[in-house]
Amino acid sequence: MKKTICKSLVLLVGLVLLAGGAKAQFNPAQGGLSALFGYSTFYLPEEGKPYVETYLDFDASTLKFARTGDFTHRATVEVTLVVRRSDSVVYVKKYDLNSPTVTDPKQNYFTFLDLQRFYLDNGIYDLEFSLRDKVSGASPTVYNDKLVVYYAQDKPSISSVQLMSKVSPTEQENILSRAGMDMLPYVNDFMPATVTSLKPYFEIYNLKRQDVGGEQFDVVCTIVKKETGAAVPGFESKRRHHVAGAIVPVLQEVDIAALPSGNYELVVAARDLNGETLLSTRVGFQRSNPKVQASGAPVDVATSFAGLITDENLLNYYLKALYPISNEHQKRIAEGLVEKNDLLGKQTYLYEFWTDRSGLNAAADWEQYRKWLEYVDEHYSYPQTPGYRTDRGRVYLQYGPPDHIRDEKNFVGALRVGSGTSSQVMISGNAPESRGHIYYLPYQLWRYNRIEGDDANRVFLFWDEMRSGYYKLLNSNARGEHLDPYWEHRLSQGQLDDDVVGEVGEQFNRGY
Repeated sequence: MKKTICKSLVLLVGLVLLAGGAKAQFNPAQGGLSALFGYSTFYLPEEGKPYVETYLDFDASTLKFARTGDFTHRATVEVTLVVRRSDSVVYVKKYDLNSPTVTDPKQNYFTFLDLQRFYLDNGIYDLEFSLRDKVSGASPTVYNDKLVVYYAQDKPSISSVQLMSKVSPTEQENILSRAGMDMLPYVNDFMPATVTSLKPYFEIYNLKRQDVGGEQFDVVCTIVKKETGAAVPGFESKRRHHVAGAIVPVLQEVDIAALPSGNYELVVAARDLNGETLLSTRVGFQRSNPKVQASGAPVDVATSFAGLITDENLLNYYLKALYPISNEHQKRIAEGLVEKNDLLGKQTYLYEFWTDRSGLNAAADWEQYRKWLEYVDEHYSYPQTPGYRTDRGRVYLQYGPPDHIRDEKNFVGALRVGSGTSSQVMISGNAPESRGHIYYLPYQLWRYNRIEGDDANRVFLFWDEMRSGYYKLLNSNARGEHLDPYWEHRLSQGQLDDDVVGEVGEQFNRGY
């Protein structure tokens, strides 16, 4: 099957609110820009080449629009994609991505998709996306992830599973075309009640007759509970395929209209006709379907933990304080409820948010979050800014209490030979002092021994740039968090060169 590689696409997804909770999400707190990111890997057996697809789904309402004509406006995002292997850059692309044009910049409640394809050899890579709103001039938002590519030339294998939001027959070949169909990627793992089916697309490579014991094999798609791995009865799709060439493209559909809220995985498996699994892979997703209860019994919200909160102003505060652990779809629902006089609606939303997230542990998890909320409001609030809206408060609520905190108000590090930018440094406007010390701005270093879905020992460094007591996130090595390669140069007030690791850099690398 012929594919077009190293191409890009900009597509208007629709006049809909962005549904958050994707494979990765660029945090609107850094730069204002919000986008969902995902990627898949595929293989071309006839050429022996793996390739990568990346997907960026932009929320146009978080971008600034500029006039492009008498009656048109559009947003522009500067995108930089860098792929590294060890210390070498193996792929880089920098380009401007324009949104669809609109006649009224306030009519920006839509999303638009950017799709990229490029070849990569088998290996483990570091992938970095940097996004910058060119119209607003805001600082770039950076996302980092590990990328693993591996396909054996002569052995059966299976591609990534990419869920599709829309599938239609191809009328003219384009970058969305696969196996005679145009397939629009669904770039998130959050499935609201409006999504009634999953449409997984994947490819099976180098499966031969001797592997399946005949001419045919089955592809089975099964939904399992993420916590237990147990299959959910009634949610399975099975289709028989013929062994045909080096690639078997597979597009199936699983009805999830009656799937209750919860955390799930879609397991796709190629099986021989005896039911033996030949190949399998999986993709996780979160389901929100509050009208369908797992037990089938109605829920009395009034007697739940949420129903006991009868102060509507307090409920408004609690809904807004869910921001650090909410996806974009949930944030928009909460924002809309806060603007209304609807006590029961707010209680219901708070109840459903935690039952979707925690199941039977909803009440206990909410109570823990409420105590964390009290803590961040007491320790991290700033005039006109509640604790949950600060960077430290957001990180605390999103990941929990850190395992280690280093708090430095006036740290002075040693200035090593060749590490400074000049032979003298200016301290607090006084006369230059001789080289010998680095004077750092106040900072806090937080270490987490383990963050779910990330590597061990993730570090966050917050700084008090103006010595005002307001700390902002300067750098982190956690997945999806803000990364600034020149953070120590800024923290040291320019006393360290951009490429020099000083004492605080060593602390960051150690985690203490």
